[in-house]
Amino acid sequence: MGDRWHVEVDRGVCIGSGMCATNAPEGFRLDSARQSHPKESETDANEEILAAAEGCPVEAITLTLLGSGEAVFPPED
Repeated sequence: MGDRWHVEVDRGVCIGSGMCATNAPEGFRLDSARQSHPKESETDANEEILAAAEGCPVEAITLTLLGSGEAVFPPED
């Protein structure tokens, strides 16, 4: 079994660019205020979700490993 991630969007940072929903439509949706929401707070690790997090212009998306809480994105300095 592969890694599982906790997906979170900081809606105080989100600017509603929609890049996450474009890059990973199965992982993110925009609400009526154009704020991003993960469709599931827990997901199997996958390239589309990672690309969405990396593509967010304001880094509003955080991915952490379930269980350990280790940062996946953004990486810890």
